[in-house]
Amino acid sequence: MSHPHVQRRNQIVLVVGQLLSGVGVASGVAVGGILAAQLAGTTAASGFVQTASALGAGLVAVPLANLAVRAGRRWALSAGFALGAAGAAMVLLAAFLGQFWLMAAGMLFFGSATAAGLQARYAAVDGASPEKAGRAMGIVIWATTAGSVAGPNLSEPGRLFGISLGLVPLSGPFVFSLAAFVTAALVMAVFFLAPAAGTPPTGAGQGSPAPDPATLAKSHGAWRALRLASHNPRALAALATVTGGHAIMVGVMVMTPVAMDAHGHSLEVIGVVISLHILGMYAASPLFGWFVDKLGALTVVLMGCGIFLAAIITGAVVSDSSEPFPMSLALTLLGLGWSACLIGGSSLLNASAPEKLRVPLQGANDMMMNFGAAAMAALAGPVLAAGGFLWVNMMAAAVLIVMAALGLRALRTAPDAAAAEQVTGTAS
Repeated sequence: MSHPHVQRRNQIVLVVGQLLSGVGVASGVAVGGILAAQLAGTTAASGFVQTASALGAGLVAVPLANLAVRAGRRWALSAGFALGAAGAAMVLLAAFLGQFWLMAAGMLFFGSATAAGLQARYAAVDGASPEKAGRAMGIVIWATTAGSVAGPNLSEPGRLFGISLGLVPLSGPFVFSLAAFVTAALVMAVFFLAPAAGTPPTGAGQGSPAPDPATLAKSHGAWRALRLASHNPRALAALATVTGGHAIMVGVMVMTPVAMDAHGHSLEVIGVVISLHILGMYAASPLFGWFVDKLGALTVVLMGCGIFLAAIITGAVVSDSSEPFPMSLALTLLGLGWSACLIGGSSLLNASAPEKLRVPLQGANDMMMNFGAAAMAALAGPVLAAGGFLWVNMMAAAVLIVMAALGLRALRTAPDAAAAEQVTGTAS
């Protein structure tokens, strides 16, 4: 089977996997906080669900990347979704037994599905022609839109389904998560194909021999890849963009419903604002992918920083407002900034790292972005309580300054190819 056919088939498989993953993650997270509060007997436990899921995604990111190097993307993606299914099953058991600690453990495993979904963006680029790599990544990220929007709307059907099965009502949506993750794992295991033999990886020269995966896994682990990338201004900017952009998005987003509720907004209005935010995160992904192919990854990174700046300024200005439209605008811009930084930063990372560092570095970056999100979510609550929504945005601005500074520094360095050679030279 020729390489273009393999790449097209894999992209379709990845799109299906992302649709299922989006449904599974959103179904569980939509009710997870409420279920956690019921099991623990305190509302303070509700925020732990998001943190545990993000920590789980971070913890499994590097092992999944190592598995991708050794056995291929198919088994890494399948394993990630299978672990997510195991987490959903643990949450169902926790609800049945009334054990909060078991739910917390289950949410750690649940986060593995998020890690697999993030790795899928890199799988979309494997084997794609360099001039179309950005669009390939953008389309796969865009596929998450439908699942992420549909997932929360399954909360009530899931509750009723849970009752019909004799389960704790709020655990019902996790049945949908379990089914979605199991199906995604099977789709990847059965239909995802390895790149055609002799096909050079994206970014490699034509005719380059494929490196031995086992050798790469042993000689270039995630921590070594991070050390070497720190000497490359473009790779460092890419790492900061993906990690910082995700932290900014999560930190502001998770506190928005709390801040809006404090100003008297209804749940319906809050739901619309969050839906617009999710739409901003995913719907424009193909456009930002096209920008990467036409304008360059670093340009899109700086574009994302500019959109984030507009979102933060808008959020700070309307922090004490009771009008829903300005908050909707701020959250939509926040989603668009995240999308541009994720696609631009991930593409810049691929272009800046040589083949022997690429996959380990991808795993390390996914680990960093999830740990960063967990830390930002944990900090955002006390910051909101102490200074209000204005200071949540100021905290995000501090992260953005670092991102923008490293992005501007990267503009003054050699082109991507030369930067890749610089890291290769450091490794040798």
